[in-house]
Amino acid sequence: MPSPHTFHIPVMGLGFTVDSPLKIAQYGISSVVSIMDDNLLEDMRRVYSRKFQIPYNFINEKTEDYRARRITAYLNLLQEIVDEQIEAIRNQDFDNDQGINQYFQLLPTGHPYHQLYQSMLFATEEKKKSFQEQLRQVITAGQIDVNIMTKVDKINHDQAGQALPREFSDALSALRGFAMSNARGSVVFSAGLNPALFAYAEQFKDFFPDAEGKCKKGIILKVSDYRSAFIQGRFLAKKGLWVSEFRIESGLNCGGHAFATDGLLVGPILEEFKSNKSELSTILRDACNQVLAAKGCHTLPENLFPRITYQGGIGNSEENNFLMNYYELDGTGWGSPFLLVPEATSVDEDTLQRLLNAKKSDFYLSHASPLGVPFNNLRTSSGEEQRKNRIEKNRPGSPCYKKFLTFSTEFSSKPICTASREYQHLKLKQYEAGEVDSQELEEVLAKDCLCEGLSAPALLSVGEQPRRNLKAVTICPGPNMAYFKGIFSLKDMVDHIYGKIQLQLDPERPHVFIKELQLYVQHLQKEMEKSLPEQTAKYAAYLEKFKDNLHSGVQYYKDLVNQVSLDTENAIQLMKDQLQDLEEELRAMVPEVGF
Repeated sequence: MPSPHTFHIPVMGLGFTVDSPLKIAQYGISSVVSIMDDNLLEDMRRVYSRKFQIPYNFINEKTEDYRARRITAYLNLLQEIVDEQIEAIRNQDFDNDQGINQYFQLLPTGHPYHQLYQSMLFATEEKKKSFQEQLRQVITAGQIDVNIMTKVDKINHDQAGQALPREFSDALSALRGFAMSNARGSVVFSAGLNPALFAYAEQFKDFFPDAEGKCKKGIILKVSDYRSAFIQGRFLAKKGLWVSEFRIESGLNCGGHAFATDGLLVGPILEEFKSNKSELSTILRDACNQVLAAKGCHTLPENLFPRITYQGGIGNSEENNFLMNYYELDGTGWGSPFLLVPEATSVDEDTLQRLLNAKKSDFYLSHASPLGVPFNNLRTSSGEEQRKNRIEKNRPGSPCYKKFLTFSTEFSSKPICTASREYQHLKLKQYEAGEVDSQELEEVLAKDCLCEGLSAPALLSVGEQPRRNLKAVTICPGPNMAYFKGIFSLKDMVDHIYGKIQLQLDPERPHVFIKELQLYVQHLQKEMEKSLPEQTAKYAAYLEKFKDNLHSGVQYYKDLVNQVSLDTENAIQLMKDQLQDLEEELRAMVPEVGF
């Protein structure tokens, strides 16, 4: 049974949503767990096994296939506890217990179950009992979805230093861990196509339809535009694998890593999905069924469509409702605001206070990621403090224990991480020898150990110390976070999403479309200002295409605000003014690149 809610909580870092299912799945809310750090999952399994009095056997690194086994064990634990929570809620008394009432109070007012709940509240005693039994029957847990960042796929080695077969790489073993688990949910593939990983999903029966045409486990693709969705969707379809959801994420107005498009904005992107949804579904479904039939497997039903959802920078119910209704979406994702909801995510107290005290300028796009992809960061985080202190002590870089991001072979045949002390020491030597300039060195020294920094808050928030006492936290909120201040209850945030109440946000917060456009204009300006030895024709063409896409996006929004009621009259006029200003800013940028 699908989740009764129209929003989900996306993955945030390695640790911020690692135990979110234990907090919110009992209310029917789905969330996404990162399964990239098996060390963290093993630590969290130990913590929650003790808390819920479940037998725990440590899976050490000498155990065969330990990474996949740890992931399976942790996900099984989550599902076991969530199932117990759901059973407990079903057996609660509507007159005396909060849990069962909160389950239905959190639903959107238009949902049939919420309306049935309201009818129960005002029914006669005889009818009330009947309504209550009906309500108990429809209580469903939120999904335990998992995230695999496709680019984080290091080849692993055995104790003797020999490379293990491909299926033991980080991403493939993570997929195996999920596929072999009891978790009811989907795998979210983010950061683009990984042919080996996508093909490996073909090995697991839970991703294929049963006699009723339903897949026990789903595949969700996080994408930035329609073309990416089509290419990745067809790749999987040719394996007989159905994409159950395309999760569209803003290229820049999101948390974590920021994968900018070539100036394509979310409004036109969602319009393209809306226009092509039927065609996309038919192409992928037919391709899947052709392969499934050839394999002698059950096929997908003809009325099956992938869900289309959007996440990135949504701030209030008006924006949420417009996106859902106008673009005919099946749901939305709300991430960064939930970092301020202790009932839903794991943020240690120190980091929570730093978020509350942060200025808008403290939220910025950084070079912190060893992947070389822009990374949303907080200037005042304890992780940033630690990074700067190490530089001041002439000991830049981090000790590298987990080695998930060891990709650089610049200095050795064995890959190392660009945030590691080893790599940064070697880069510093190059700088002292005059082989690299200060700009390149600065970008290297900005790299931070995300493996430790993004996992630490999960342990700190449950009163545990991370291994080796590495407790500095790196946090990756999206730009939208700057406009939310305060600590909120789960009910307050969910009611805000559904428009039952309105949280007090910073009055200067721009509309989600305008904010993303502002970010893209800033991004283009930085691209133009890059210090390149020579401006190649290819780079000039890239800037031209980027600029043209932004101009097209501005025109799209200008037409949209004239045709559709996005907000109040004052808000629409403000949008028109902002669009005009941004369009003029774009025009003024043209001479700088010689067009």
